[in-house]
Amino acid sequence: MKAQVLDVKGTSLKEITLNDKVWGIEPHQQAIFDTVVSQQAALRQGTRKTKTRAEVRGGGRKPWRQKGTGRARQGSIRAPQWRGGGVVFGPTPNINYKKAVNKKVRQLAIRSALSIKAKEANLVILDKFAFSVPSTKEMLNVMKNIKVENQKVLIVTKEHEELVVKSSGNIQGIKTLDFQKMNIFDLLNATKLVLTEEAISKIEEVYA
Repeated sequence: MKAQVLDVKGTSLKEITLNDKVWGIEPHQQAIFDTVVSQQAALRQGTRKTKTRAEVRGGGRKPWRQKGTGRARQGSIRAPQWRGGGVVFGPTPNINYKKAVNKKVRQLAIRSALSIKAKEANLVILDKFAFSVPSTKEMLNVMKNIKVENQKVLIVTKEHEELVVKSSGNIQGIKTLDFQKMNIFDLLNATKLVLTEEAISKIEEVYA
């Protein structure tokens, strides 16, 4: 698979060959699904809590005598059938929602997502970002030059680049990650994937 490398002005500099093991595989839908579910589940805090009848305040006195009233017997106004009573089988805190996914499955999901972006021509490769100072205006110009403005864009760099992060921080729809933090949800959530040439090399080194 061939791809063009652009500069920040949108001019094509050269053509590179992408590794088909990373960018040209048949997407594995089950691996994608399992990895997305795992990632989303790991974000859940598991801190929900309801009170049982033992924890609800009040209700120590029997509301009426056991027999002779014609009504059903009741032991406490904090029993579950009463309004304001305790909850039966309610959620408890510190629940672990994490779902384990094998490393090879996660890598397959990443390769599948990258292949989808490449196949749909939603992949843009830059030689590098040339920021001397943080500049939102310059980042907007770059996005316009490479024709990804006003879209959900995921920028992936070789390593954390502070100037790139700060330049894109105030622009709605743009997220910046280094390749080690690249994840399935952000890949699928983005309309366009913008990578530096160095990031391409590192991704192929890890995932090929």
